[in-house]
Amino acid sequence: MRATTRTGVAAWTALTVGLTALAAAQTPTTPEEATVTHEATGTFDVKLTPQTAHSSLLGRMTIDKQLHGDLEAESVGEMVSAMGAVQGSAGYVAMEVVRGTLNGRSGSFVLQHSATMNRGVPTLSVTVVPDSGTDGLAGISGRMTIIIEGKDHSYRFEYSLPS
Repeated sequence: MRATTRTGVAAWTALTVGLTALAAAQTPTTPEEATVTHEATGTFDVKLTPQTAHSSLLGRMTIDKQLHGDLEAESVGEMVSAMGAVQGSAGYVAMEVVRGTLNGRSGSFVLQHSATMNRGVPTLSVTVVPDSGTDGLAGISGRMTIIIEGKDHSYRFEYSLPS
């Protein structure tokens, strides 16, 4: 058991050192490679359509969105969800392809959602899948915050693009 623990620690250390070196190697070194951070805001309309799930414990839906504001786009996606045994506990994951124009730059990118509700306390992470950007949005990275007030949906999207 002790040898396995040492091997695991050694592997983790090697992975950490390797990722640190990789990140340092990818740090922009010229102004042409620099990225600029922006914030986009707006509203969206969403239609969720239930689908047949492969298990009685899971829910599955398609996502169709129309985004307005700084991001004028359409998106399609797939969501899988599960309810916990305690009321107010659940989770979902989703992948969403966004196609449109973001502050004058056209293209597409993929958003990855991961959310949980722990006895009524929600957490949500929506991030751009690395290297999923195309055309004018190639190289995009970022995080989206979804805001729901009553029946109104809006977003705040903090993103970076190569200049």
